[in-house]
Amino acid sequence: MDTSPQAAVPEVLVISFNLSQSDVELYTAARQLLLTAHHSENHRVAAAIRGASGAIYVGLHIGSKRINVCAESSALANARIAQETSIRSSVAVSMDELGDPQVTNPCGVCRELLRNYGAEATVLVDAGGQVGTVSLGELLPYPWMRATETDWSTQPPEAMQPY
Repeated sequence: MDTSPQAAVPEVLVISFNLSQSDVELYTAARQLLLTAHHSENHRVAAAIRGASGAIYVGLHIGSKRINVCAESSALANARIAQETSIRSSVAVSMDELGDPQVTNPCGVCRELLRNYGAEATVLVDAGGQVGTVSLGELLPYPWMRATETDWSTQPPEAMQPY
């Protein structure tokens, strides 16, 4: 396995629009939760995560004037409480202007958090109005990590010399 910094550079984002029944079930679980619990300030997003066991866990955005906790965080917490060791897939939904739940892309914090529990897991994303799936590793190609967590030494940046 090549662990050089060049090997860590992603080539192309690979998205699939061939959704499975499992993907649709995940979306449906998040959609149903949002339809029953939506509140324009306190519960704006719902999420569903499929654990390694195949079970689905849902989560809900929890908000107040000072803090917001993402729906993916609570879905992941529910999966871990149920002893799931990793996740296979994830989706988040938020309401559109007509009150219909739509797939929404995870924020940066959720991308990092979810990747810690399944770098090869897939996430349903809104790709310009069409729902597709992409791996979390591709969605977050350069995850946050400490220098001591890499297999390489990063050289200091150098400016290119003009010719």
